[in-house]
Parts: sequence; structure tokens; C-alpha cells
Amino acid sequence: MSKKVVRIGGASGFWGDSTISMPQLLTVPQLDYIVFDYLAETTMSILQRARMKDPQLGYATDFVSAVIKPYLQPCMNQGVTLIANAGGLNPEACAQAITLCALELGLEPRVAIVMGDDVSPLVDGLREQGVTDLQSGQSLPAKVLSANAYLGAQPIAKALSEGAQIVVTGRCVDSALTLGALAHEFGWHWHDWDRLAQGSLAGHMIECGAQATGGLFTDWQDVPDWANIGYPVLEVSEDGSFDLVKPDNTGGLVCVGCGAEQLVYEIGDPARYELPDVVCDFRQVRIRQIDAGRVRIDGALGRPPSQYYKVSVTWQDGYQITTHQLIRGIDSVAKAKKTAEALLARTRRQLEASGFDDYSENRVELLGCESQYGENARVHDSRELVLRIGARHPQAKALVFLQKESISAGTSMGPGTRSHFGGRADIQPVIRLFSFLIDKSKLRVQVRLADQTLDIEKPLTVVQLEPPSVVVTAARQTYDTSDVEVPLVRIAWARSGDKGNDANIGVIARHVALLPILRQQLTRETVKDYFKHLVEGEVERFDLPGINGMNFLMHQALGGGGTSSLRSDPLAKSFAQMLLDMPVKVPLLLLDQGCMKKH
Repeated sequence: MSKKVVRIGGASGFWGDSTISMPQLLTVPQLDYIVFDYLAETTMSILQRARMKDPQLGYATDFVSAVIKPYLQPCMNQGVTLIANAGGLNPEACAQAITLCALELGLEPRVAIVMGDDVSPLVDGLREQGVTDLQSGQSLPAKVLSANAYLGAQPIAKALSEGAQIVVTGRCVDSALTLGALAHEFGWHWHDWDRLAQGSLAGHMIECGAQATGGLFTDWQDVPDWANIGYPVLEVSEDGSFDLVKPDNTGGLVCVGCGAEQLVYEIGDPARYELPDVVCDFRQVRIRQIDAGRVRIDGALGRPPSQYYKVSVTWQDGYQITTHQLIRGIDSVAKAKKTAEALLARTRRQLEASGFDDYSENRVELLGCESQYGENARVHDSRELVLRIGARHPQAKALVFLQKESISAGTSMGPGTRSHFGGRADIQPVIRLFSFLIDKSKLRVQVRLADQTLDIEKPLTVVQLEPPSVVVTAARQTYDTSDVEVPLVRIAWARSGDKGNDANIGVIARHVALLPILRQQLTRETVKDYFKHLVEGEVERFDLPGINGMNFLMHQALGGGGTSSLRSDPLAKSFAQMLLDMPVKVPLLLLDQGCMKKH
């Protein structure tokens, strides 16, 4: 008798991901589930803006228009269950839209809603208790737009056990979409920590869509057919170990490097990856190439979770605008700097004359001449660049001056200036995030299915255990040859991501022989110095010996992060690419032995 295998496809890594995933995944034989992750922290801010304009919005409308409408019939025919956090800030409205769309198609799927993540009714009481932000330590804002807890996988598993064919959640941890399906299918107990950790790792691997199958890979030149990149599919066994594959006849790449990069994406301490259902220890995770299109992943360990949920709050903190001018010709850098100085000086005079305070914040970036590399920049002039000016003010009317005056640069400032891209820049509300912890017992988590409303048992309070120590050998071997200086990319893969105002960069040695070199030369101090123009806080380093890697957690690195940052890269998408240019010294013998990337 063959062992049971559950197959899960990851169709979406964010709201706005490609529509090519569904046709691919529906060709996978014996596919059981398709999961959709829409809710990045930035997305919650976007959904809040939408709900401010229309109370019936606040959910990922694409799930209805681009998934349910064209693909519900084949999903039901093939017995594929859909799980999505598309509910966002308004899961009930999302479920209603799904039901109406299905009825128009002549279908009646069983749609379940996970409820209980909205903690807005508790905010006033929490403010009185002195709740502070986890990163900044600031007090809870006086006026809150939304407040949602990151729920776990238990309500999803419950909905599936009641026969749901579509499960819609609001705010939950991304990996819970997959863990809920696996816990239901295999009947895992909610104290089976190692299996829960493996299931969470499985969810983490596919929560960003094609990032696991070649998207954003360091060795992007090796990834074929981006136009038809394959989306990830998990084949999971009862013990939680799983193979990562992709649909046949698709582009992309399934390899150890791609899997390792996704493992380190947006994590902090790999020994304490904290989730509502389990605290995961990823240090000993192994990723092995089974064949050209398959890697096997196992080794995650688990410990009991805390008694708290993380809560993400959105609140409005004034307004902001970002303008762009294209500048070409001789001395473009000097022209761009002079243009920015003139526009800010001119509009500051107008602000003062009209009785407004100065900008609360402004930022100038020259895109095209490595302005974000700081002292590491190699390009100090350009004949073509984009001048980006960002400004913030408590009042929207105060930003109208910069909105209008930025266009005037096309006739009153430097030659070779195109002063706008498609009209005036928009003035937008600044939606900031505020995070804190709340005792799980304060929330009433429920599942609604048809005319049933089912309570989810409150999780037990468990004493957290300390993670076991892992010994990592840091000594460097001695070679009878001289060193050669190469960019880091020759000896490592890397990927970066964001968590609020913090950034992380995971670095993985291309060969185990290169790990001591990485550990010796990539220290907290050297990485902090490399990014000193961007990172305001401390840098921590954690080891992942199972994949021959390290993870750097960089605090206060993103100028506020997400939609509250004026930077051109508020999500740290380019941080790993910047670090991969850092020079390191490597014994020439290792180059001769083929341990390093050739070019």
C-alpha cells in the first residue's frame, strides 16, 4: 500500500501576482489544494486605502475576478480545494462576492470564512493598558484604521474538516494556508511540534509563488523561460518532509540554491521562527537535489508557541508625494542635484508664505547612478538618470506646491529634463504599521460555513523551551596558495526581504568548503559597515548550518518600511544584490577545484 502524499500548488505570492499560475497548476495530476497568499504587510495598507473609499472593499478582488470566475468550474471538477487569505480586512464581503460569482456560473461551492482576526473593538482598552510597538516602542496611535491579529492554521483545518471547498481568511500567517491543509489531511495533533514545523516550512517555501522556482534567483542567467515560469508544487508526506517541484513544460528552475534562498527569505533568527501554531527551528533544514526538477526538503524542528498573537495595526500619519523627472545629457548628476535643491527651496518658500510648516520629511534619490550604494557606488556620473523626490507633510494641501512645481522643471531648470511621467504625481495618505502582541485568550476565532458558526478551541498556554545549541565550526582551512579577491556572488547565493522597518539578507555558501570563508569575512561589523548609509540600527547574524548559510537581520534599515517609507526600495528587494558585490578573499585553490561560480 503506497504512502499518502498531499499535493499543494502555490498560485500567488502577493496581490497582483501573475495570472499564469492557475492554468499551469490545474495540469498537475492528483493536485489536492491551491493556496493563494495575497497579504503582504504593504498590501494591508493598500486594502485599508480601498476600504476608506468604499466600505464594501478591503479584500483582494482579483481572487474573485481572476481565479473564481474563470477557474472555479475546473477546480470543482478536479476536486481541487482553494485556500486564500484574500479576505484581507473584509473576509465576509469577499465570501459574498465569491458566492455571487459562483451562482452566476451555476455552481454552489461550500465557502468557509475564518473570522476573529479583527481586534479593533479591543484597541481602546489596549491603549489604556499602555501597549507599545514591537519595533519602535511608541505608544498606540490615537486613531486606528484597522487592527488584525495573525491567526494560525487551526481554523483552516477545521473549515476543511467540515467539508469546505473554498476557505477564505483575513489576516493569518502566510504559511498557515498550507499548514491548515496538511494538518487536516494527515490528522496531525496540534502539539506534534516537529510535523507542524515541517508543514510551516512547506508553506513558507510556496508563500511567495515563483520565488521558490527561479524567481529572484541570484543566478538568474540560469533560469529559463521567465515568460512561462513554473509556479511551485509541494508533494508532502505524512512525516512533513516534502519535495518541491513545478508543473511540466514550464519555465523556471527547481534547485538547491533556489530553495535555500526562499528558506531565508524574510526570516530573523532561524532558531526562533515564531508562528501562532509552532516555533520553528530551521537551522538543520536540508535541501537535496533529487533530480533535475525536484528537491527534497526536511529537517525542521518545532517547539511550543507562545500564548500571544502578533497584531498589525494600520493608522494614518499625514500624506506624501513622490515625483520623478527624467534628466539626460552632460553632467546629469549635477543637474539633478541642482534641480532637487531648487524645487525644495521654491516650495518651502511657498509653504511658509501660505502658513504651512516645513515638510516633515523629504528624500532625494538619483536613480541610474547608484545613489543607493553609498560609498560602495562605482558610478559617479551619468548621461541619463531619473530624479526622484519624495516629501511628506501632515496636510495634503501642503504637498500641492511640489505636485505643481515639479512639472515646471521641464522649462525653468536644467536642459535635457522631462519633468513628469504621465501627468502630475498623486498625493497619497501615509498608512503606517504598528505591531504588538495580544494574549490568544482575548480573541474568539470562528469558522462560518453555510448556516454554521463554529468556535475554534482556545490554544493551550505552553511554556516555551529554549532551542538547543548548534555548534558551527568557524575555523578557516589553510591552503598552500595565495588568495584572490572576488565579488561575494562568486562564492554565495543571497536573498533579502523586509519585516516592517527591518531587513534581512540570507547568504548561502555555494559549496560547504566556502562556508568558513563566509563566516570569517561576513561578520555583523562588516555587513553593518557596508550598509551604514542605509541601516540605522544594529545588525545580527544567525547560522543555518543545514544549508551552509547565515542570516543577517538589519534593524531600522528601511526608512520606516512599506508604504510609510520615502525610499525607492522600502522592501529591501535590492539589499542582497548590493551585498553580492562586496569583495571577499578566497584561496585560489578553491577556484581551481570548481567550488566557485566562474563568472
